[in-house]
Amino acid sequence: MNTLDKNRAAGTSGRQGRAEDNLGPNSEIGRKLKQYYDDLVHDEVPDRFAQLLSQLEHAETSQDKD
Repeated sequence: MNTLDKNRAAGTSGRQGRAEDNLGPNSEIGRKLKQYYDDLVHDEVPDRFAQLLSQLEHAETSQDKD
């Protein structure tokens, strides 16, 4: 079975399969790093951190008015 047939069987496009092949043994590391990054991006900001950011913004706005 050639690479294109393997990609079709795995449900991936040829281009994506080739990109992973270019990484060689690092393709699994790259995939996990991307998954970790995606998880971090979708996490909510903790309430305490949001409160601190709000206080900082308020303090900066007050300084600009003075």
